[in-house]
Amino acid sequence: MSSITASRALAPVGTAGKLFAFGLDVMRGMFRRPFQMREFIQQAWFIASVTIIPTALVAIPFGAVIALQVGGLIKQFGAQSFTGSAAVLAVVREAGPIATSLLIAGAAGSAIAADLGARKIREELDAMMVLGIDPIQRLVVPRVLACMLVAFFLNGLVSVVGVSGGYVFNVVLQDGTPGSYIASFTALAQLPDLWQGMLKALVFGVIAAVVACYKGMNAAGGPKGVGDAVNESVVVTFMLLFIVNFVMSAIYFQLVPPKTG
Repeated sequence: MSSITASRALAPVGTAGKLFAFGLDVMRGMFRRPFQMREFIQQAWFIASVTIIPTALVAIPFGAVIALQVGGLIKQFGAQSFTGSAAVLAVVREAGPIATSLLIAGAAGSAIAADLGARKIREELDAMMVLGIDPIQRLVVPRVLACMLVAFFLNGLVSVVGVSGGYVFNVVLQDGTPGSYIASFTALAQLPDLWQGMLKALVFGVIAAVVACYKGMNAAGGPKGVGDAVNESVVVTFMLLFIVNFVMSAIYFQLVPPKTG
């Protein structure tokens, strides 16, 4: 009984190791030829088509809530002139990459896990390996690169829409000064903040795609197993995203000194 309990307790460690090894295989596959350009374009178009509208719609309330919360807090200290800068920092550093990655994981990641899981239970992946075709290079690498590309551009979309939404709600609901909101963008924000947000989007895109592909390619048990793989991929991706986001933010604050107003 104790050995069974120990094996169950150590199962997550083994899964984490297998996921890490799978990620290394994907990284190696990126440098192999031939590159599946057609598959990459198809996946990038699919991911963009299912995420761009929800991302834009989600970015508006993200920016509005941040502007309202930050504006109300700053107003208590009589520093309304920094509302725009604080809102930009919150959107560019945190809200933009997180919103982008959650939608990539929820919409694109679930679709990728379902697609590869269906191929797995139909034994298409085994047939590819029998024919000498590497499923990682043929199917996984294009999907990972497509998620990275779309996440990078969607993060820029979220940042623009979020800041614009925050501007509108700050001016309309909090009687903010339009010129002051825009002029304060550079008071606390700096260029490395933008690079950090873009780097986060790329990393989060890799995590979402790798987890989805891993769960899909290891699905078992028929249609129920595919459904379980989709659910697990979304949950695991969300957990990893928040952990990695904290680590990257902590490292950034240690390496890049904050800009003083």
